[in-house]
Amino acid sequence: MSTLETRREQMFPKLSPEEIERLRRFGTVRRYRAGEALYRTGEISPGMFVIISGSVSVTRREGLGRVLPILEEGPGDFLAEVGQLSGRPSFVDAHAITDVETLLVPTDRLRALLIAEAELGERIIRALILRRVALVEAGAGGPILIGPPGSLDVVRLQGFLARNAWPHQGLDPTEDRDAAALLERYAPRPSDLPLVVCTDGSVLKNPREGELADCLGMVRIDHPDRTYDVAVVGAGPAGLATAVYAASEGLSVIVFDAAAFGGQAAASARIENYLGFPAGISGQDLMGRAYVQAQKFGAEMVIPSQVVRLDCTGTPLALEVEDGRRVTARAVVLASGARYRRPAIPKLEAFEGRGVWYWVSPIEARLCRQQHVALVGGGNSAGQAAVFLSRHAAKVSMLVRGDGLAATMSRYLIDRIEATPNIEVLTRTEVVALIGAPGSHLERVRWRRTTTGEETELPIRNLFLFVGADPATQWLQGCGVALDAKGFVRTGSGDGQSRPLPLESNVRGVFAVGDVRSESVKRVGAAIGEGAAVVAQLHTVLAETATAAR
Repeated sequence: MSTLETRREQMFPKLSPEEIERLRRFGTVRRYRAGEALYRTGEISPGMFVIISGSVSVTRREGLGRVLPILEEGPGDFLAEVGQLSGRPSFVDAHAITDVETLLVPTDRLRALLIAEAELGERIIRALILRRVALVEAGAGGPILIGPPGSLDVVRLQGFLARNAWPHQGLDPTEDRDAAALLERYAPRPSDLPLVVCTDGSVLKNPREGELADCLGMVRIDHPDRTYDVAVVGAGPAGLATAVYAASEGLSVIVFDAAAFGGQAAASARIENYLGFPAGISGQDLMGRAYVQAQKFGAEMVIPSQVVRLDCTGTPLALEVEDGRRVTARAVVLASGARYRRPAIPKLEAFEGRGVWYWVSPIEARLCRQQHVALVGGGNSAGQAAVFLSRHAAKVSMLVRGDGLAATMSRYLIDRIEATPNIEVLTRTEVVALIGAPGSHLERVRWRRTTTGEETELPIRNLFLFVGADPATQWLQGCGVALDAKGFVRTGSGDGQSRPLPLESNVRGVFAVGDVRSESVKRVGAAIGEGAAVVAQLHTVLAETATAAR
């Protein structure tokens, strides 16, 4: 059942007249005539509308030109979803059915409302989050991807949008006449696929992720001339924790990430050893909550957007973005994490996205339905992925270089793997060959037992690699930030008192937290802890900067 069916009361709570009166100090009264639009799909919504009188129709656009009703809202209802916390485009249309009087709470005042009115704010933000979940489930208001389901580039763009919690729809041109007609007109060559129809009606041919983000209005720097207190590079657990704690303490924060919020943690199917979640929580859900929480406190998110250079030559520090923009900040927190490690397997790159994957989401799991799949790795991420895949695949072969899992994996995951009949663990085993026609999907995988040299080749079309990661620090070259022998950022002086501070690099005002930091514990909980701890040290640096400026 959909979220709309199971959690309707939480998604659409009713505000009493007394509660609306309490909200008046955050907004202004706006009136609309019958038939007039409050906002449209693809347009930046001015904020949250609280209906005082009259009724409003909320509809979503499905497919190519089709419009479906969602619901009618009346007095005491409010119109918004989580995108209004950061002034992002709307995914639905809202039109007045009758003459309507509303209270419009603009984006900045909406964040103030959520903090000042704690009880009301809790109900409202829960509704905003659930509404986004329902929009994602329905694919409402987002781009339309037209192409063969399961093709390399369709899966690539679906994964990008899913990791950013962005609604989207997929149309198979062999089953949808309108989609087929559009392909005939715009995409005569196979290399043009998939075709993407953006919310403003523009059409893209097999776009890169950055092109799609620009078309959808995902990436925006709201205050290009501002010098921020803190710029965070990386929106994984450490970066989001920094953003939440820094913004909640009144610092101006801007966050960059080259791909999506959540980092590698968002790819975890289920995290069961994180404090406070005894039943477990998916990495995407945990990171999604942190992403919303940071925006609630006013952190500005610029995702996807890749920082290509850190200029440490002056004060303030400057970040150069791939699209040529430049952002200044008094302090910078490096939370860029690590990039998926590529083992030395022949033809590996040729099959990336064509059967070789570095993460597991429902999109990849659907491609593996009732198939035999292989997974390389023996850490917690590998274990979580194997358990998740076992619910979709006919069989999961885990290939481990060592003698077993005990040295690298939590006991609860080992027990679960041992109790799952369609997971087999092959120790002292490594992949030696990937087989398939050039430019096509992976067809077969060959592995070898390192103790005996015996080789096995099987018709496996999907291979998942969880073999660790290398630090994402190449972009720091030229800034003088000290790295260890493996490329991780060195921090601290060792005594916890003198400069640099414990989480500060050798460059004053440049900090490192999480996986990118040398000698850090590579766990979600540790990354979040460092992201929170660095904020006190940021205050020290900012206070020094303010004193020097006087």
